[in-house]
Amino acid sequence: MSEPTVCPAAAEAGAQRLQPHVLVIEDEPGIVDFLERGLTAAGFSVGVACDGVEGERLARQGGYDAVVLDLLLPGRSGLELLAVIRQVRPLVPVVILSALGEVEDRVKGLEAGAVDYLVKPFSLAELVARLRAQLRASSQALSLRLQAGDIEVDLLSRKVERAGRPIHLSRTEFELLVYLIRHRDRVVTRSEILAGVWGYKHDPLTNIVDVYIGYLRRKLALPGNPAPIQTVRSVGYRFGLER
Repeated sequence: MSEPTVCPAAAEAGAQRLQPHVLVIEDEPGIVDFLERGLTAAGFSVGVACDGVEGERLARQGGYDAVVLDLLLPGRSGLELLAVIRQVRPLVPVVILSALGEVEDRVKGLEAGAVDYLVKPFSLAELVARLRAQLRASSQALSLRLQAGDIEVDLLSRKVERAGRPIHLSRTEFELLVYLIRHRDRVVTRSEILAGVWGYKHDPLTNIVDVYIGYLRRKLALPGNPAPIQTVRSVGYRFGLER
């Protein structure tokens, strides 16, 4: 490893990058420097948090594709951070990198939601290979999932969750939600929804779209948090938070 350096400031997590963005949450400056140099050379964009508090802030902010997480951190423990990441970014793979190498430590980390666990001292080549494998798996899983805010849709199992709470939808309600999410942040007309969900051509006499929008709103609403489906008067609907 290279000589220890002062822990760098956390990189801006929301920046747009062509390379996979890895968030490293680690408090040992020498390891931070080693990981930054090695992962950058391997083609990753690297952001850093040097304590649990900053790690939680970036975890909630998002903008990364994978996380490398130490367990022994100042401010907040790695397992506490892992719980936060699983809650706010459930599809992001987390690889634990820790000096805690006992079997029970590895089991605890994996059961808490990490996808992999490496014990220090570690091989950078092995870490890179494991990160790439997890990113490939994550990319394949994302092709079968939709996410909009706190709403997640599994296209294979047809399960829907909002803020981790299961939402039970009929077949038509599910298809309507998928259509709205795929066209989120733009207004879709009733005619477009009729064609996309029911396969109908324009029918000015039917109110089936409005009826099912009402069903969907009621099922997606949480206490103090209404469904993110906006009515655009005389036009149609827009899925997304009100602007």
